[in-house]
Amino acid sequence: MNTAPTSAPRWVYLFGADRTDGDAGMKTLLGGKGANLAEMANLGLPVPPGFTISTDVCTAYYEAGRKLPESLTPQVDEALETIGRIVGTKFGDTDNPLLVSVRSGARASMPGMMDTILNLGLNDETVEGLVRRSGDRRFAYDSYRRFIQMYADIVLGVDHGVFEDILETFKNLNSMQLDTELTADDWLEIIESYKAAIADAIDRPFPQDTGEQLWGAISAVFGSWQNARAKTYRFLHGIPDDWGTAVNVQAMVFGNMGETSATGVAFTRNPSTGVKEIFGEFLVNAQGEDVVAGIRTPQHLTEAARIEAGSSQPSLEALTPGTFAELVAVFDKLETRYRDMQDIEFTIQDGKLWMLQTRSGKRTLEAALRIAVEMAEEGLISREEAVMRVNAADLDQLLHPTIDPDSEKNVLTNGLPASPGAAVGEIVFHAEDAEAAKAKGIDVILVRVETSPEDIHGMHAAAGILTARGGMTSHAAVVARGMGRPCVSGASALQIDARARTLKIGSTLLKEGDVITIDGSTGQVLHGRVKMRQPEMSGNFGTLMSWADEFRRLGVRANADTPRDAEQSRIFGADGIGLCRTEHMFFEADRILAMREMICAEDEEGRRAALDRILPMQRGDFEQLFETMAGLPITIRLLDPPLHEFLPHEGSELTSVAEALDISVEKLRARVRELSEFNPMLGFRGCRIAIRYPEITEMQARAVFEAAIAAGKKTGAPVKPEIMIPLVIYRREFDILADVIRGIAREVEAEHGVSLDYEIGTMVELPRCALKADEIAAGEEGAAFFSFGTNDLTQTCLGLSRDDGGPILQTYTSAGILEMDPFVSIDVSGVGELVQIGTERGRRVKPDLKIGICGEHAGDEASIRFFHEAGLDYVSCSPYRLPVARLAAAQAALREKGVG
Repeated sequence: MNTAPTSAPRWVYLFGADRTDGDAGMKTLLGGKGANLAEMANLGLPVPPGFTISTDVCTAYYEAGRKLPESLTPQVDEALETIGRIVGTKFGDTDNPLLVSVRSGARASMPGMMDTILNLGLNDETVEGLVRRSGDRRFAYDSYRRFIQMYADIVLGVDHGVFEDILETFKNLNSMQLDTELTADDWLEIIESYKAAIADAIDRPFPQDTGEQLWGAISAVFGSWQNARAKTYRFLHGIPDDWGTAVNVQAMVFGNMGETSATGVAFTRNPSTGVKEIFGEFLVNAQGEDVVAGIRTPQHLTEAARIEAGSSQPSLEALTPGTFAELVAVFDKLETRYRDMQDIEFTIQDGKLWMLQTRSGKRTLEAALRIAVEMAEEGLISREEAVMRVNAADLDQLLHPTIDPDSEKNVLTNGLPASPGAAVGEIVFHAEDAEAAKAKGIDVILVRVETSPEDIHGMHAAAGILTARGGMTSHAAVVARGMGRPCVSGASALQIDARARTLKIGSTLLKEGDVITIDGSTGQVLHGRVKMRQPEMSGNFGTLMSWADEFRRLGVRANADTPRDAEQSRIFGADGIGLCRTEHMFFEADRILAMREMICAEDEEGRRAALDRILPMQRGDFEQLFETMAGLPITIRLLDPPLHEFLPHEGSELTSVAEALDISVEKLRARVRELSEFNPMLGFRGCRIAIRYPEITEMQARAVFEAAIAAGKKTGAPVKPEIMIPLVIYRREFDILADVIRGIAREVEAEHGVSLDYEIGTMVELPRCALKADEIAAGEEGAAFFSFGTNDLTQTCLGLSRDDGGPILQTYTSAGILEMDPFVSIDVSGVGELVQIGTERGRRVKPDLKIGICGEHAGDEASIRFFHEAGLDYVSCSPYRLPVARLAAAQAALREKGVG
């Protein structure tokens, strides 16, 4: 026996009934698959023995320029000998060969993204030993052809389509449909064709040395960490590149040994709905890849599922009730141990159950909510853990439309409801086309015979996914559920010609670009664009959000400018309005003319006349907002955008507006030229307009105060407006406008005989304001609150325009300069530091200074975590991002307490 030098790092860890070196807590070292295999062995479950090559080897492999450490060899040799001794075989032995699987195993689940090789250890001689040992020639040669096909594709780089063509041609010539119809001699003939194709492709024969096979497979699995689909998956799911993968080498058990053998995939709860029921599929006389590849239509595990689907194929429960009962007991044990829904792979070899994998299963948002709530109510997890179980960003899926049940439907066909939700889009047949359409803002449905891991980028770009083959646990189904994309799989009536870019369903011929609708909740495929409706919030959603609200410290307000926005904000649980952009009230058709008249007026008298017409409109808007929010705080930002945004620029519009204003086109054009700017973001806007034209601030302040008095009388609820002055950089700017506001407040109080309760603060959107926060907040007359406008703060801090910076950001992300778009997730070390400086300096002079943030970052999970840690009082986001912000705020607070 070879032994590793005592000074060599430990690279290899055994698992199995005789000896297990790890457990579920060692995912960093052993990867998710290896750690969970070890844990299942520790629980006494039937796990084929094997060993894990640690993630440390992956790191060493890439550091050495894709070369494995020399000290790994003796450790692998020793582990192989141990496994062979346990199962009574020997690796490479021609009479009694040990066959192994070689699988990847990153610490985070990446289904289908990296490579797996089964039946390794077979060659022209050992296959005969397998024949003698099993007594089944067909099984042995079937296993050999599978190994050749996998190994040639993954290790030797021969396109797997070559082998598919050989197999399909053979079946067509011999009038066969299923692989199970082929005999041992048929497989032997196909094996020879496979080997000839390989020799032709790589100019050397298929390797017969089992040692060469093993090391080729191990290197290939480590190499697959950097394949295109794995890198795309990591980017989409935020998995660090430096985590690496482990490699798991395990004694083979065979689900393809005849009618008493099978392989399957199962979930301990329904991953689409979250219902506590066994959910899964299996195939008799098959290996694991057959189930997920969608090549054969799988059978249902439970009799209830079979009946519901209307299948005539027997369920596992009916076929082998004893094995099914054993499997159910395993499910209960694993769910209790991991305290989460498990995604399980198993094999039945000649009637004996073997467990090959368990992991926390991918699930839809609907399922995640139900599972989290029900597990908490079952006492399996705490409410805090339940809140941490749901990805806050995924809540956005709840707000996507579903098919209106009252709409007219032209159902073309039905498939399997693989991932719920509905999607409408133009048909595309290739992942690259889906990605290109997405870049143009076009919604598409990716239509494939079956998806593969290489399609990951197109699946992410598509609005929905439709496949002709595959079951509920196929690649398309699992990945779509994880992405939150609607998916219909296994729609066998589809006749897809990807080269011609056509789709035929019965007598209906559709071309690329034609519109279809898919319903991932029912499996329906519908012709054309079907009417959608907004979903209702489920009971589980409401329960989880109520728990989240108990745990969060950050307030969550809405950016809302209209009564409709305010009503939606209340539905989604807003604590108030953190940003009401008053300029949005001016763009409506009946108001824009008065605004343009004010801008074009030659003197203050003309401006005031126009503002007098605007006043009742704005007052009415504010009154409705105050009534809708019923005493909740509302922050109203005074006029912010450049005045030229309200004026026409095109010739025909200039003429009509000039006529309406009763001025010449030349005069209007001159005013447009006067107000135009090279960079309006840094120009005449915000408080700068109000300093020059204080009558605008007077009108807006009066509208706010009079609306507050009227709403207070109607509702009986206290109304305390928060008036926000935008774009302040100097204390003197703030003082001038605050004095104007206070003067109007005194006038209104005298006119109505009331005492107004209000606050004046500023929007911190320029670096100087953050740096001089102590000066701007100091004293009773200083700012009573800050609201960080992180959209403009990001632009002015980084010198990047969010409107024009796309090409720069794309280049910087590709080059590794940026990990995330700073307009999506806060630039913590730059913009974030300005937020921290402004907060610290403001509260240094005013400890009770109220501070919030109202930029787009308020709806981003990672940004919210930063704002919580920075000590802000609230975040304010669009109404439809409120659920995300509420849950993210709760999770930030729980992480601070060490939960999750």
